[in-house]
Amino acid sequence: MAKQGASEYDPGQRYEVKVHEVEYRRDGKESWQARIYQPRGPGQFPALVDVHGGVWNMGDRMNDELIDGELAASGIVVAAVDFRLAPEHPYPAQVADVNYASRWLKAHATEFNADASSIGGLGASSGAHTVLLSAMRPRDPRYAALPLPEAPETDATLRCVLSLWGVIDPHARYLYAQKVGRADLVARSEAYFLTEDAMREGNPQLILERSERVELPPVLIIEPIPDDNVPTYIPQRFVEAYRAAGGAIEIEQFQGSYHGFGREASPNTDRALAVMKAFVARQLATRLAGRPA
Repeated sequence: MAKQGASEYDPGQRYEVKVHEVEYRRDGKESWQARIYQPRGPGQFPALVDVHGGVWNMGDRMNDELIDGELAASGIVVAAVDFRLAPEHPYPAQVADVNYASRWLKAHATEFNADASSIGGLGASSGAHTVLLSAMRPRDPRYAALPLPEAPETDATLRCVLSLWGVIDPHARYLYAQKVGRADLVARSEAYFLTEDAMREGNPQLILERSERVELPPVLIIEPIPDDNVPTYIPQRFVEAYRAAGGAIEIEQFQGSYHGFGREASPNTDRALAVMKAFVARQLATRLAGRPA
């Protein structure tokens, strides 16, 4: 079978998937793993870094197993990564780890039959905040602080970002959690950011409102309705700000769903996966046509 290019990605294809673990980062005795979902085929395949949720304090690379496996079966390499968590590791440690993971996947893409130029990000809940923040500020010295000796010139820019029920304005969500009495969300937000100033500084929404110079990769937002974790005005306001800044962004709503619905099989999960695959295909087709992604 001849190798395909990532731009030839066809969401209707089905592949067997090899799942294996790789150590992607080590610091002394500490090690962080990536779970690789690799389509069995010659590639080159597009790829995604998957950043799990858990209010910046919990979760692991297994969180999005259903989503990652289904995307891989359509011909996308997915690297679901572990990273440092609060409260032991407050902001911006998690963003630095995801920045590193993005660079690492680019540097090692050929090992998984992936195309380094096609790598995007997928984040769920707080993970969407983390991967989007890294993608918007890929060269921020705080976020790019972890050296990658095998590819020192590689940056953490991403082809696109998929935000699944994302906490993309952590300060607005913090205020919402206070208002509705979600003490768990309040406490875990404070454990990660430590201060409200940090919630406002590391904040994709407010970055746009401050007119900072940032990267604006194409974004897809998957929004459950209702979401008692991230109220609808948060993603809606972000869509408006992103477009006003010149970024391409799409939002798809899923009525009768809930925060994190895609982790369980359902008709809405099937539709969300179809929307994600179609979005990735459009980004790759846009690049092939020579138009800005």
